[in-house]
Amino acid sequence: MLDIGFHQGASLYSHTPQDELRLVAVASSHADAYGLETLWQVCLHLQRLGYPVVVLDGTAHENESSPGLQDLLSNAPWSDSIGPGSRMDASALAVLPAALGLQSLSANPRNLQQPLQPLEPLFRRYALVVLYAPVSTLASPLLAGTMTTPLLIMTPGKSGVVNSYRQLKHLALHAGLTGTVACMTRSNQTDQHSQGESALQSLRQCAARHLGQRIRTTLIRTESPQDLQRLALQLIENACTISAQGTATALPSSLAASTPAHIVQSH
Repeated sequence: MLDIGFHQGASLYSHTPQDELRLVAVASSHADAYGLETLWQVCLHLQRLGYPVVVLDGTAHENESSPGLQDLLSNAPWSDSIGPGSRMDASALAVLPAALGLQSLSANPRNLQQPLQPLEPLFRRYALVVLYAPVSTLASPLLAGTMTTPLLIMTPGKSGVVNSYRQLKHLALHAGLTGTVACMTRSNQTDQHSQGESALQSLRQCAARHLGQRIRTTLIRTESPQDLQRLALQLIENACTISAQGTATALPSSLAASTPAHIVQSH
């Protein structure tokens, strides 16, 4: 288990039943060795910060043996175990296959303005929905109107810069979105730290020159609990909200510190 301390702004992030549903997007990448592991670590930190999290895995397809989002949307009998009236433990990390469900939401002509609004009644017991999917899915009409900032996971080196720039370009051209890039390094490899800083600088320059974007970047040591918690809090800062009425807005980008709050650990 990773040791988590108190965070002075944690009370601002505490979840209450009347809160709107928060949503963050994390881009998957076949070339990313750290992406999936980083996702689980960050979700664990969010759980310990008091955020019940559900992950919609857009890289996994629903089927009879692995039901998921599509079944919830179609009100299949299985959905009763996780629907609004169920007793599922929201303190546990829930991961649902979601490739077909996300495709269905994106293509539904009744939800062109807010494709993700149907998620609110399904997951309102959770504080946060993490949408983990390929950039092609995130750049579809799925995130229309959300003003979210997808997180891209990057590895040090030239290939990491090239792959991340392609993802940023895809998001910019097809969805008008600006990504946030986290470069993952190993704490015990000092050369990776300098490579990561250099890679992020090159990526920022490319994004500014060719996309006209000033992207946010961060360097994360994969074995550092403090770095992973910082990344988790940045996700919350960049989250959008989905209300029961279907409106989706971005949370304020600058959240002032407040009094300390106890961090709840997931079971």
